[in-house]
Amino acid sequence: MAKNHTRYIFSPGELSRKDNSIAFSNKKGRFYLPIRDTRELYCMNEVSFNTKFLDFISKAGIVVHIFNYYGHYSGSYYPKENLVSGDLTIKQAHTHTTGRIEIAKAIVRAIAANVHETLYHYYRHGKSDLKPLLDWLKTEVDRFLDRELSLEQVLFVEGQIWHRFYDSFRHFLREDFVMNKRVKRPPDNPINALISFGNTLLYTKTISQLYTTHLNQTISFLHAPQEGRFSLSLDLSEAFKPVVVYKTIFDLVGRKKLQVHKHFDSKLNYCLLNETGKKIFIDAFETRMNETFMHPKLKKKISYKHALKLEGYKLIKTILEGREFTPFLLKEKQ
Repeated sequence: MAKNHTRYIFSPGELSRKDNSIAFSNKKGRFYLPIRDTRELYCMNEVSFNTKFLDFISKAGIVVHIFNYYGHYSGSYYPKENLVSGDLTIKQAHTHTTGRIEIAKAIVRAIAANVHETLYHYYRHGKSDLKPLLDWLKTEVDRFLDRELSLEQVLFVEGQIWHRFYDSFRHFLREDFVMNKRVKRPPDNPINALISFGNTLLYTKTISQLYTTHLNQTISFLHAPQEGRFSLSLDLSEAFKPVVVYKTIFDLVGRKKLQVHKHFDSKLNYCLLNETGKKIFIDAFETRMNETFMHPKLKKKISYKHALKLEGYKLIKTILEGREFTPFLLKEKQ
């Protein structure tokens, strides 16, 4: 599957270089992917490759995201960074020390605003039980974040937003997709499986977009910088979760394009999308990522995928020029 330079491989097989193309071989034969049209490669099953192949895609600037047989994210192969800036990295680290709280607050405000905008659609269509949550998101979150807070308190507010958001699902989702509680590793019911899978796809998309900026993806502001993950990508994907991941989930569930008995595998205490379910979700996710809208400042249409890259550029201006950081807001489309 290819959508705007993104390619997904669902079958087990082998990736290799053949002349100036990517070759994928399995029991059905050999298939070729033109390298000039590929920027991201998602391996959604057990796929093997060698160092010659990795050198080939590195020179082309292709990011590879690897998932195991069960659909769990294993990691990303990140080519050698061509866009590096020691000066920016030093200033980014300094901003982490001096301005972390304000940037973290901005991200949480954006989460609240975009959750509000997402739920308001259902409120307008008769789901009046959502009003207390909408009022809380509109007034109380900002009021609390206006105070002088520790990072732990900011994270507490973020946790409350997501907790109340999940609880609201019972007002508009079908009963078999309602969440009792958020369980990540491993997800224990269909809605948890969809959230985990969607959040991982968005995280990997953010990694790919920030790769084309000068930012250091290990220096973050809301999430703790940790070994083994690109925590800045976690930060900058947060505001897009209600817009991209949850809108995709709500649409697929509401239109019955995903059904529990058809598209999920349940074993012991966990639940995962099967291959058909993954393909349905990925197709809808890619469609939403490539959906365009008019950017009010740029005066041109951009996609949500490009908006992720713009988040990086906005953060660079905050780091270098001291501008206030305002993450993507669905209502304002910027």
